[in-house]
Amino acid sequence: MADRSFLDWPFLTPEHKAFAQDLDTWAAGALPGIDHGDTDTACRDLVSAMGRDGWLNHSAAQDGERLDVRKLCLTRETLARHDGLADFAFAMQGLGTGALSLFGTTQQKDEWLPLTRSGQAISAFALTEPQSGSDVANSTMTATRDGDDYVLNGEKTWISNGGIADVYTLFARTGEAPGARGLSAFVIPAGLPGFEIVERLETIAPHPLATLRFSDCRIPASALIGTPGSGFKIAMSVLDVFRSTVAAAALGFARRALDEALARVTTRSVQGAPLFDLQMVQGHIADMALDVDAAALLVYRAAWTKDSGAPRVTREAAMAKLFATDQAQQVIDKAVQLHGGDGVKSGQKVEELYRDIRALRIYEGASDVQRVVIARQALSEFEAAR
Repeated sequence: MADRSFLDWPFLTPEHKAFAQDLDTWAAGALPGIDHGDTDTACRDLVSAMGRDGWLNHSAAQDGERLDVRKLCLTRETLARHDGLADFAFAMQGLGTGALSLFGTTQQKDEWLPLTRSGQAISAFALTEPQSGSDVANSTMTATRDGDDYVLNGEKTWISNGGIADVYTLFARTGEAPGARGLSAFVIPAGLPGFEIVERLETIAPHPLATLRFSDCRIPASALIGTPGSGFKIAMSVLDVFRSTVAAAALGFARRALDEALARVTTRSVQGAPLFDLQMVQGHIADMALDVDAAALLVYRAAWTKDSGAPRVTREAAMAKLFATDQAQQVIDKAVQLHGGDGVKSGQKVEELYRDIRALRIYEGASDVQRVVIARQALSEFEAAR
């Protein structure tokens, strides 16, 4: 049983505590029934189940609501602890519609959010390009205005839900200014002429991923989210919200690894005594528990700060993501070590967690990028205080 004491921390309200407990009960009953044999089908089934039972209502705000970032984090932590693919499916429904939820027109929201929140449509966030990677300001994909339309040309890659999504939030260069100020955001449906999936990408932890290509793909000007040239601001605002939730997912993986390790060392005997009696093993467990609690403090500080009205939580979210993902890797590695040979056996939970965690240290801003963000924020605050 994962530790629940954090639910009583002052960052969270009684409503958040009840929400987390209800979701945990639902996940324990519903998620084991999802067949992971076909990743695409599993993701569709997970989105459908979460939509049917109301959990996707928390993935995007609508009708004047504000995104509750603490609920987003609690959802991702809880789902990740139970099932990594369930966490992925929920996260992409939120990230994929984040720009619509925060900046979309009433018409755009009315068209897509009821479908994504109910699980009837799958969403994707198409930002990364083959050459620019994390350097979003140097994106080269173009959206050229032509009368009442825009014409898209270029490629996107490492796009989660690529190939199975029904709707994509896409970022392309419209050329209002050089660099970051010349990007715009669009919402587009799948299946348009000139829009093709050119490659499905396989990774160590299976997820739907693809490279997308746009060749003279025509979309109406009404597909524009926000104003021309505001795409970079929109992308960063969305990531500012959802970066904390990546940390929460890592926290969920780490909590599950700690639970698995405790179960192992209290039931496995060495020379007639439980493995836990070894002081070195106790040291590993202590380090794991410390890393889990420290990560949780950073995650829910960032979420609470955003929910309390902070316009940006760049520093707090970067710290949470960097620490939680890096330390979750260490916690899971210790759990694998404590399982001995079983830790690397296919089908073992800790082996699955070992594969699941690695991507979280890369996507939505790699660990080294987060260090740069934190350092620049620290310097900015220092100079402002002088």
